[in-house]
Amino acid sequence: MFPKMRRGRQALPEAACEEILERGTSGVLAVSGDEGYPYAVPLSYVYQDGRIIFHSAKSGHKLDAIARDERVSFCVIDRDEVVPEGFTTYFASVIAFGKAKVVEDEGEKRAALELLAEKYGPDDASAREEESASALSRVCIFELEIDHLTGKQAIELVRAQG
Repeated sequence: MFPKMRRGRQALPEAACEEILERGTSGVLAVSGDEGYPYAVPLSYVYQDGRIIFHSAKSGHKLDAIARDERVSFCVIDRDEVVPEGFTTYFASVIAFGKAKVVEDEGEKRAALELLAEKYGPDDASAREEESASALSRVCIFELEIDHLTGKQAIELVRAQG
């Protein structure tokens, strides 16, 4: 179903892809938008237990697009170092393909908000809990179940690893 990477030597192993998803702070979600146009939107996320969790308002383009077609992709760029003398960049990135679904269970929504608050919020646990509780009724939580995960790095990085 998913094509084989043309430059297979540059493929990242699954464990490296997961490490990139774990340490990343933003990614770009791509969905099938209005009138067949692709719609890609940057967002904050949490990667945990093989799934990507993100939130949105309770209405809008992203929510409508996912309601029409749950199939999405999500890209995280881990490294992007311009090397002018080589007319290239040293890069590493990951793309996850899967299905996004709205999390309906209130306990799961609360847990997801707490994960997001822990990643992006202050060290003050009570402030995070207060914010999570406040946001619970205002946001929609999504979970992206990954069907296929692929990562790639610059050939120069492959060579440097030996």
